[in-house]
Amino acid sequence: MKEKLFTKNFTLLVIGQASSLFGNYILRLALSMYVLETTGSAAVFAGILSAATIPAILFSPLGGILADRANRRNIMVALDGLTGMAVFCAAVILPGTHALFVIGALLVALSVFGAFETPTVQACIPQMLTGDNIVRGNAVVNQVASLSYLTAPMLGSILYAVFGLKPVMFASVVCFLVTASFEWFIQLDFQPGKGQGNLFSMVKSDFLDSVRFVAKEQPDIRKLLFLAALSRFFVMGIAMVGIPYIVRTILGLDAKYYGGAESALAVATIFGSMAAGMLTGKLKFKKLWVVLAAIGVCIVPAGMVFLFSSGALFRYAVNVAAFCGMQAAISIFSIFAVSMIQQKTPDHLLGKVMAYTSAITMCAQPVGQMVYGFLFDGFRETVSLVLIPTGVIVAVIGVGARGFFEGMEW
Repeated sequence: MKEKLFTKNFTLLVIGQASSLFGNYILRLALSMYVLETTGSAAVFAGILSAATIPAILFSPLGGILADRANRRNIMVALDGLTGMAVFCAAVILPGTHALFVIGALLVALSVFGAFETPTVQACIPQMLTGDNIVRGNAVVNQVASLSYLTAPMLGSILYAVFGLKPVMFASVVCFLVTASFEWFIQLDFQPGKGQGNLFSMVKSDFLDSVRFVAKEQPDIRKLLFLAALSRFFVMGIAMVGIPYIVRTILGLDAKYYGGAESALAVATIFGSMAAGMLTGKLKFKKLWVVLAAIGVCIVPAGMVFLFSSGALFRYAVNVAAFCGMQAAISIFSIFAVSMIQQKTPDHLLGKVMAYTSAITMCAQPVGQMVYGFLFDGFRETVSLVLIPTGVIVAVIGVGARGFFEGMEW
C-alpha cells in the first residue's frame, strides 16, 4: 500500500513553512525598500545582508547539534516565536536615529535563528516521511518556498507603498506566530541524547562524531556535498549576477524586463520542484549525473546567442529560457541530492549533517557571486566567453560524476 504523503505532521509543517517564508520575504523586501529610501544606496543594504550571512554560516553546526539533541518540534516553535518577538521589538523602535543599526541587528538575529531552524526543518522531513515520499516531501517544501518568493515581492511592495514599513513588519510578526501555532500541533518522537560531561564536551563530541561520519563512514555524502557546493557556485554566480547584468547593462533593457526574468526563474523553480516530485521512483539516483550535466547544457545557449547578430529582445528571450532551464535542473538536482543525504544519514546525526549541507551551500553562493561579478565586468564586450565556458565546465563535471553516482551503494 502506498504511504500517504500529506500526513498530519507533514501538512502542519508545510503550512507553517508557507506562512514563515512569506513573512520573511515581505519583511526583507520592506526593509530593503526602507534602507534604499533612507540612504539612497543599494550598497548599504547589500553590505548589511552580506554581514548578516556570516552568523548563519558560523552557527549552522550548532543548529545541527541542537536539532539532534532536543525535541525538533519545540525548537521550531521556539525559534518562530523568538523571530516574531524580535521583529515586533524592532517595529516598535523603528523609525529612529539608529534605524540602520536596528535593521542590521534584526537581520543578524534572523540569520542566527535561520541557522538553527533550517537544519531542524530538514531533519524533520525524513522523520515524518519514508522512502520515495522523502523526495516528494522535499519537493513540496521547495515549491512552497518558490511560491512564497514569487508572490511575496508583489504583495509586500503593495503593502509597503500603501501602509509603510511598520504595518508590513507587524504583518510578518503575525506570519511567524501563525507558523509557531501550526508547529505546536506537530507530534514527533524524541529520545534525549546521552549526556557526555559539560556542554562544551557534548558539543565537541557531537561535532567530531558528525565529521567522522561524513569524512570516513559515508564518503559518498562528502562527495555529494562537494558537488552540490560546486553546482551552487556556478549557478548562483551566473543567476544572481549574470541576469541583472545582462538584462540591464549588456542588453540595455529596463527594470520591467529584469522583473520578468526574476518571475520566470521563480516559476521555473516551481516547475523543477514539481518535476522532482513526479520523477520520484522514475529517476534513479544513479542517473542524477544526467541532471547535473543538463544544468551546464542549459547555460550554453545563453552565451551562444551573443555570437550572432540579433536583437536585444531575442537575446533576452533566449537567455531567460536558458536560465529557466538551468534553474529547473538545479532544483531537481538539489531536491534529489538532499533526499539522498537524508536517507543515508541516521536520525541522531540528521540535524548536524543537514547543517553542513546548508553551511557549505551558503559559503559557495557569495564566492560564486564575487567571482562572476569580476568575470562579467572583465568580459563585458564578450559575455559569451563567460557563459559558454561555464556551461561546458558544469556539463563536464556532470559527466565526470557519472562513475560516482553509478557506484553509490543503495
